[in-house]
Amino acid sequence: MFLGLPQDVQGIAFDYPVRFFEEKVHRIRRPQSEQCDLELAATLISNAKQPLIISGGGVHYSRATDELAAFAEQHQVPVIETIAGRSALLQDNPLNGGPIGTTGSDSANYLAAHADVVIAIGTRLQDFTTGSWSVFRNPNLKIISINVGRTDAIKHLAMPIVADAKQTLSQLNSLLGTWKASMSWASLAQEKSAEWKALCQQRSAVEGTEMASYAQVIGAVNRLAETGDTVLTAAGGLPAELNMNWQSKQIGKFDIEFGFSCMGYEIAGGWGAKIANPDNDVVVLVGDGSYMILNSDIYSSVLTGHKMIVIVCDNAGFAVINKLQNNTGNDSFNNLLADCRRPDGELARVDFAKHAEAQGAISEKVNNMSEFDDAFARAKAADKTSVIVVDIDPTKWSSCDCWWEVGLPEITRNEKVEKAVNNFNAGRTHQRRGV
Repeated sequence: MFLGLPQDVQGIAFDYPVRFFEEKVHRIRRPQSEQCDLELAATLISNAKQPLIISGGGVHYSRATDELAAFAEQHQVPVIETIAGRSALLQDNPLNGGPIGTTGSDSANYLAAHADVVIAIGTRLQDFTTGSWSVFRNPNLKIISINVGRTDAIKHLAMPIVADAKQTLSQLNSLLGTWKASMSWASLAQEKSAEWKALCQQRSAVEGTEMASYAQVIGAVNRLAETGDTVLTAAGGLPAELNMNWQSKQIGKFDIEFGFSCMGYEIAGGWGAKIANPDNDVVVLVGDGSYMILNSDIYSSVLTGHKMIVIVCDNAGFAVINKLQNNTGNDSFNNLLADCRRPDGELARVDFAKHAEAQGAISEKVNNMSEFDDAFARAKAADKTSVIVVDIDPTKWSSCDCWWEVGLPEITRNEKVEKAVNNFNAGRTHQRRGV
């Protein structure tokens, strides 16, 4: 019996609450665009020489991916994506310029630096997206922000359109008519995107039997995942690595739940995603740290029959925090297991494969990437949750040329810290202030 449901539908299929919720959501009144705002935005866009769209999570929430693609293609405006806005446009679309920001791509950040009008759709333009407001380098830049939240729409003196993305894109599309951006600008976006894709291929290439990198694991999953599969992660080094390297072959089947870097979401979130998508596989990428925080929904998935594929990327510690320590000129301290040895010098490691097996999952550890494809195929063929454990080199990281404002000491006697401070101050010269 479902409490709160009408008597005539109690006891029917479990999907009723989901359908009931979706119908209610569609009836919610969404903010409507003001005609004067639309006309001003259309004027700004049509006068732009190098317009650029930033696709945020709001494009997905508004179910506006079709409208985004139609707008971009009709007017030849390049699109770059935030973490939450990833997979809003397919990667083989020539107008997809890649992911923006600190955990993004050189291609998207280059386009952001040279754009004269930015159409920010459903994004909060937060710190990682904007490189602490250093990625926008055109002094004459105008920002048009389409957002249902006024607080986000007015950031940095943007021209706000407080309205739903789906409706607004359709209206702007009509107002702009046959106008198109410069073909040279669209061609430049395609050229830069091709350079980023080539770099992703280079990062994911496997040579010999060396210890795996995040990019190699991501490249393999990207290649092996099938139509309908959802890929999901949340915290540690994986969100940045996925954002930097993933090539979206499907709309919306890619979830980096990076709000507040919520360690422990991965496996629980994967179980929920499988319940919502029972006919396709859910591939969870989780680090050893997040696994240790919350792993019990492996058992939940086995108990309820909701099969997942869980890939545990074990870098033997909190390696992404160790990287941040080193990037600020400091020595490694207390984040890698290698720095936390027992008094007898032995390195204590968790056997994640045995742990997952104890929860009822099928599990195995691969020694290097040459074994990964076969292990993934076995997980695909299995009828219950499968866990693949792979050791990750804690020193191999993807990167892009983007500044990020991280606090550093103003006075130091440490030469490495002093060098980090100098690099930090050099990057800060691009930061937009007082606007």
